[in-house]
Amino acid sequence: MRNISLLDCTLRDGGYVNDWKFGRNNIISIFERLVASGVDYIEIGFIDQARPYDPDRAIYPDCASISKTMGNLDKGNSQMVAMIDYGHASIDKICPKSESPVDAIRVIFKKHLRKEALEFVAQIKALGYKAFAQLVSITSYSDEELLDLIRLANEVKPFAVSMVDTYGLCHSDTLMHYCEILDKNLLPEIELGYHAHNNFQLGYANCIEMLSYKTERNVLVDGTVFGMGKSAGNCPLELVAMYLNGRCGKEYDIYQILEAADANVMNFYRESPWGYSLFYYIAASNDCHPSYVSYLMNKRTLSIKSINKILKKLEGDKKLLYDEKLIEKLYSDYQEIEVNDSEDLARLGAELTGKKILLIGPGTSVRDQSEKVTDFIMKENPVIISINFIPETIKPEYCFVTNAKRFVRLSSALSKNAGTFKVIATSNVTKSTSDFDYTIRYSNLLDFNAQIIDNSFLMLLKLLKKLGIKEVSCAGFDGYATDRRPNYFDPDMEYSFTSNEAAELNDYVIGQLKELSDGFTVDYVTDSYYNV
Repeated sequence: MRNISLLDCTLRDGGYVNDWKFGRNNIISIFERLVASGVDYIEIGFIDQARPYDPDRAIYPDCASISKTMGNLDKGNSQMVAMIDYGHASIDKICPKSESPVDAIRVIFKKHLRKEALEFVAQIKALGYKAFAQLVSITSYSDEELLDLIRLANEVKPFAVSMVDTYGLCHSDTLMHYCEILDKNLLPEIELGYHAHNNFQLGYANCIEMLSYKTERNVLVDGTVFGMGKSAGNCPLELVAMYLNGRCGKEYDIYQILEAADANVMNFYRESPWGYSLFYYIAASNDCHPSYVSYLMNKRTLSIKSINKILKKLEGDKKLLYDEKLIEKLYSDYQEIEVNDSEDLARLGAELTGKKILLIGPGTSVRDQSEKVTDFIMKENPVIISINFIPETIKPEYCFVTNAKRFVRLSSALSKNAGTFKVIATSNVTKSTSDFDYTIRYSNLLDFNAQIIDNSFLMLLKLLKKLGIKEVSCAGFDGYATDRRPNYFDPDMEYSFTSNEAAELNDYVIGQLKELSDGFTVDYVTDSYYNV
């Protein structure tokens, strides 16, 4: 009858959250609680010869250093495991099993290194350890590559071969496909493991799927306390232990795991939360390395729709092997081709040239000095452009939208007033249906050196000057209040600034207005900090 084992890797995979600095007391406490819980294997960290020994960190330059921290601990019925990312520790850093508290070593490697890595696994095995082969990014393997891996593994005979869903891409059918190939072709004495990540919220579900797979082969699954781990986190250990107790007759002490979560892990979560997030969902849904998503989101020039369009252009192995030059080129190409605003600029310029223009902002002066605004409109009959809001008492001809979050609040009002005014939107804003009247390239209007790079007032002024407009009037652009007065008549639009920050932002806008002033005049209908 097959045996099912549970492996905890909190101190190893969880270390990506805090650079492995758990603190020595925490390291020992987590280990002791896991021993008390009855977990079969406890991974105590990486062996990485480039890292100096630090008793507060769960990462070690060699086996001797592990003995300094963990050598005198009672392992109970659990086995102590270490991990090596192939290439980060040479074999001379690993002492014989007889001289180490470590029982097993897992070697993790990318598919193109499988031959050399399995030779290293054989060396680990020769030193007396249980040796695990950990297949990084299992979803990157073709069937042929996986069969070649199995051929090499059957020659070495590691204790276990584990599928590692590094980027959380597996759905149950994909997982079972790889599982069946491994199960049917590995030697029967080699155990089969699974390590989940939670990008699609499927870590726990996939572990259950793995445990439900019908085989006589011994299997093991990984988890971490409270799911602590890289990126979207791991399958929570306490959930798998609960499932194994209820369905497979195990007797893990769940309370010990929960005590470890409360006493040893939650402080790290509060400082640097892990788990399911939009960021890691985007990476997983595009089958790509998270660094691609990070690169594009940090540009702060793209809508989610645009980010996905760029990521769809990644192909083959490049999806999971991060290439910064490639993503730079894809981003540049997208900006040049996909967001071509030349036609929209020409149309908008033709409509506004020679017209008197009034910009309406959401500052409190629009409400408090409404008579000034009304008088100006009656006298000058200007083209009215509102910014990121729709005035209740003033009918605009255009609404300029730059803020994706504020667009969510505006969308129903825009739909209700469809046809009564036109929408000028920057390319970071995505409409749910059809297109905006005008879409303007977002990045061309930004100031990347500013504290707020996308000040909508300055963005619109830059746009109008680019269109050849010589003069604009403004109402409701009050500047940032340096006391506790509200900045906007709508409280939901408020930013929270200190008085010093507000003063600095006002000075920045005034400086930018001076730079724009050559051949371009800005007048104020209502009171403003900027009118100096």
